[in-house]
Amino acid sequence: MMIYSCAHRVLFALLYLFAFSLMNVAHAADIKVKIDRNPVDIQESFQIIFTANESPDDDPDFSSLNKDFEILNQAEQQSTQIINWKRTKSIQWVLTVMAKRTGNLIVPAIHFGKDSSRVTAVIVKEAQSQTNANSNEDLFLQASVDNDTPYIQEQVSYTLKIFSKINVVQAQLVPLELSDAVTVNLSKQEKYIEEYNGESYEVTEIKYLIFPQKSGSMTIAPLTLTAGIVLASQRRNNSFFSQQRTRNKRFDSNSIHLNVQAKPANQASSVWLPAEQVEIAEKWSIDPQNITLGEPVTRTVRLLVKGVTVSALPELHKQKLAKQIKGYPDQPILKETLQGNALIATREEKIALIASEVGTYTLPAIEIPWWNTLTETQEMAVIPEKQFIVVAGELSNIVDIQPAIAVQNPDEEVITEKVVAQPENKLWFALALFFGSAWLLTLLYLIATRKANKKIAKPQKIEQKSSGSIKLLKQACADNDRDKAKQALLAWGREHCQKNNLAAIAKECDSALSKEIQGLNMALYSKANSSWQGEALWQAFQKNEQLKFASKQTDDGLPPLFKI
Repeated sequence: MMIYSCAHRVLFALLYLFAFSLMNVAHAADIKVKIDRNPVDIQESFQIIFTANESPDDDPDFSSLNKDFEILNQAEQQSTQIINWKRTKSIQWVLTVMAKRTGNLIVPAIHFGKDSSRVTAVIVKEAQSQTNANSNEDLFLQASVDNDTPYIQEQVSYTLKIFSKINVVQAQLVPLELSDAVTVNLSKQEKYIEEYNGESYEVTEIKYLIFPQKSGSMTIAPLTLTAGIVLASQRRNNSFFSQQRTRNKRFDSNSIHLNVQAKPANQASSVWLPAEQVEIAEKWSIDPQNITLGEPVTRTVRLLVKGVTVSALPELHKQKLAKQIKGYPDQPILKETLQGNALIATREEKIALIASEVGTYTLPAIEIPWWNTLTETQEMAVIPEKQFIVVAGELSNIVDIQPAIAVQNPDEEVITEKVVAQPENKLWFALALFFGSAWLLTLLYLIATRKANKKIAKPQKIEQKSSGSIKLLKQACADNDRDKAKQALLAWGREHCQKNNLAAIAKECDSALSKEIQGLNMALYSKANSSWQGEALWQAFQKNEQLKFASKQTDDGLPPLFKI
């Protein structure tokens, strides 16, 4: 009895599984495949249509088509019909493709989840003969170059013309790409009408610039245009609601062969610059033959070359300078512009020069060798050598003079004065000696009349109202911030001596402060980001202000004993 019961259960389970499998087969989606025309042309598009009578198990996976076909467009359509109370559903996937090769190609089974389509074959034929000089096709491409034997890195102009007698839609052109050359798309299209073999065509002209980077034979493969052509049967349908049917077609241009020449054997320079035109010029911020010691001067050199890219332009400021001249170059400015159908490359370099000693120096000439592609001769663009004359400023005549012996309070700070040396004059010397002796006698008399036990009053501490610029300078020096120190000094100079640059301000100060200002100026133009310490500048500035204050106090004292 137990055996019968177990056998009954097993038989029931097998029957259930068989019935379930029959249901799955019954409900599997039937996916049919259709090709809109067969055979097809290798240069023309066609459609592969997948139709299912109900929703398949999953979305389709068309990746297996990529081996032999290029998918241009993909669309999905659904429709439902009810006839005699019977519902019919249809789902279509329409793929517009182009074959990648000729022959008998297989459209593989496409999987829709667990469902799949059937395998289908399509015959792809060779394209009809390409357009030649005697053809009158509705649309064709023509490529040409202005020079098929260029030198390496020389500019070659590539022109593509698209001749058309029909309207096209959704045209796409494969861009020009070369592995051994730099290409520049001029990004402009010219359209005009041209007669060709007795027929009138609308011409679209596209230009590229090619710069070969390797000598030897070079082949520029045909460029391909894919365009939608309106079917002839649809051109006559002028219904407002009619939808144009198009067929994509591929058109190829002719290939181009170049024989790229290496640079000439007699071209010994390490710089190779094949060009149609080269210009070089310089500009100075001030006259280089009258430069004040410690004052920076900026030299700008600009190189303009027609027919090359900026990557081919050489460095300009590579000449060795005298050890007494420091150079601090800026980053070069590179620019490419178009002039007609030629590329203009520009390189501009600026360098700040600061001399540490007075003298006359010679800056070497700047020589740029280049190959003239028009005359096929070697030429040289030159900026001649330049005299760099450094002269001493007013501060170079300042000398140290020790102060005269005088009675001073022990708490007073000795200040070394700087005066400009004057030429000797006996008359003025005698007058100065006379008035100086009279002043000393008067001073001794006043001292003698004072009480012996009276203490000599200490002079009042020098007080000075710090302006905003002085406060900023103090803070900048404490922070070792050379840029803020420069701004503070410029503000102070405009306020006290009406000067607007550091070199001019330095001339109005004593030698210690002038030296520190010049050091700050050189640090500002230093290429290396070296640290600058502001303590010495602040101390020199304080001493300079104390000297000015002491001078004012002397002027505000007793009136002169003798008036001239």
